[in-house]
Amino acid sequence: MVAKGRLPREVLSSIEKETLLNASNHRGKAEVGAVLGRILGQYPDLRSEPSFVAEEASAAVNRVNKMSPAGQAKLLQERYPGTTELVQREGRTGLPPLRNAVKGKTAFRLPPEPSGFMTVGHAMAFSINSLYKEMYDGELWLRFEDTNPRKASKRYYESFRRGVKWLGIMVDHEKNVSDDVEVTYGYGRKMLEDGVAYVCSCDLERVKALRFDGKACEHRERPPPESLAIWEELVAKKHGEGKFVVRFRGEMQSLDYSLRDPNIFRVIDHPHTLTGTKYTLWPTYDLANTIEDELCGITHILRSSEFHNELQRLFRERLGLRPVEVVQFSRFNFKGTPVSKRLLRPLVEERLVSGWDDPRMPTVDGIRRRGIIPEAIRQFTLQVGYTKSEHEYDWSLLYAVNRKLLDPVTKRLFFVPDPVHLSVERAPPRSVEVRYHPDKNLGARTIEARSDFFIPRADLDSLKKGDVFRLMDLYNLTLLSKGEEPAARYAGDGLVPDTKKVQWVTEGQTEIKVLVAGPLFDETGKYDQHSLTEAHGLVENAFSQVKVGDIVQFPRFGFCRLDSRNTMVLAHK
Repeated sequence: MVAKGRLPREVLSSIEKETLLNASNHRGKAEVGAVLGRILGQYPDLRSEPSFVAEEASAAVNRVNKMSPAGQAKLLQERYPGTTELVQREGRTGLPPLRNAVKGKTAFRLPPEPSGFMTVGHAMAFSINSLYKEMYDGELWLRFEDTNPRKASKRYYESFRRGVKWLGIMVDHEKNVSDDVEVTYGYGRKMLEDGVAYVCSCDLERVKALRFDGKACEHRERPPPESLAIWEELVAKKHGEGKFVVRFRGEMQSLDYSLRDPNIFRVIDHPHTLTGTKYTLWPTYDLANTIEDELCGITHILRSSEFHNELQRLFRERLGLRPVEVVQFSRFNFKGTPVSKRLLRPLVEERLVSGWDDPRMPTVDGIRRRGIIPEAIRQFTLQVGYTKSEHEYDWSLLYAVNRKLLDPVTKRLFFVPDPVHLSVERAPPRSVEVRYHPDKNLGARTIEARSDFFIPRADLDSLKKGDVFRLMDLYNLTLLSKGEEPAARYAGDGLVPDTKKVQWVTEGQTEIKVLVAGPLFDETGKYDQHSLTEAHGLVENAFSQVKVGDIVQFPRFGFCRLDSRNTMVLAHK
């Protein structure tokens, strides 16, 4: 129970923040219902007493709505830095200004770890950085965080390069953190000399136990010269894995466990895909990332909230590095298709999918095969924005954006799934010119029609004897029979209101299959073995002009991308 007027300060602060954010989305006028919904979503325990929360939300809305939009924005930045979000106004999506960003003097980075393939989550996060780079006429780095040689693989580097190029992101610089190992050694020595770090020989289990209790081990008091002597032996590869680690002198009593004397260098005795066996002493992610941000002149970091901002802030403070503006947001997750490598890798290893580019996979290679185009990723990212609250997007939202972009530029071709032969009595021979698009000038093709057709079995099943239906862009028919040899009779050319329209092809057409990809996991979180199905059918002769990679629309079936000569992948309906 919550006593009236006794909401925790944390909740009151969240109410004010959500009110300011909501106001920024509605031309300076926040809405109580929207704010209330956000707060109850963040604090489920308050749902039993919503009236108290509603009272505070109403008061906050009244205060904020009396302010000017400029005043609201200033207060949001002053009291809640790092909560910048993409803002939608009256159907127009745009990026809000970044804190301490000066045009022509900003630098951003795309920092993938080459331990897996680029995913749609990477694509959206990269798009945000790219859009800000454009807004501020800044620089953009593609920087591979490859300080774990066991995970780095050349095919993963190429996956990100390929994905960035496909997205149309203009990168100004590219580098590998593994190129700067000697530079990180310089910082490591300085940290040991200054007593900011020390060499530890505790085993992993002891370190875990001490961290849990908030206690330091005896090595924390090891004199710097002694730590430096062991350090030089580590650099010279005189010790194997697990004997020593270099630890940062953090805050053992901190509630944030990542600050309890974390490892900053460790021995990994494994060849690196780029540097070979030159090094065995490698910096950990957070330290290497902090140093690289300094070397690259990064001014603004936009990344998912799984990373520990406070630890990197402490590194900067202890090393005397420049401060960096950080905006964190939740990961971009999609319903039924998690983007975590931990969940995706077993699917590949157990051959439950054909590979990392399987059209069901949330990798960039997978969604590209499915017919999602780069501009759809960019526009979808702008529409949904980013927040610190966890979201699970439905694929249909991305499909809707993709469909809107494809519709005016995509040719239509006749495709008949599960075809059934249909003989037509009194069929007049026709040479009909059919436009590739009903509204746009995308050209036309000529189709020769006689008395034999193939139509979808589902359409035939929906008709009954005597029904009049229309072969699209041709003429009307009356169904005479539905047995083993279905037959119909020519019923005129004129359009008849409310007449069913049926796709068709003539004899001698091309057989193709269409892969239909669904969510990899069902609602219970289990792999869905029926998540990939196939549709088989016939496509008209103009299909011979379609090239691998082209996207066409099959009316009443969906947008499809040609994956190989006779295999299409359904993008969406």
